[in-house]
Amino acid sequence: MVVQVRKRRPGEAGADLVRVGLTTSRKVGNAVVRNRARRRLRACIDAIVPIYAKPGLDIVVIGRAHTPVRPFEALKDDFLKCLKKLDACRSADHE
Repeated sequence: MVVQVRKRRPGEAGADLVRVGLTTSRKVGNAVVRNRARRRLRACIDAIVPIYAKPGLDIVVIGRAHTPVRPFEALKDDFLKCLKKLDACRSADHE
């Protein structure tokens, strides 16, 4: 997966919220496979973002070819690792 993060400016709408966008390209597979990838990514996002993500961020998650078959725990670990690398995680007390 690819994760992109943008911090909203003070005064922008939803400064205390985390907004998440999600997409998969046709390269991932047919519609059934892409939908499966999106469902798995959505579940991963739902498990990680409320606990770890800093407020005031826009996060975009892009599914890749191995997303539909990668073990779910590995997907969650990958997503959390991306958030940490992009400095999008809350303080260390949540780790």
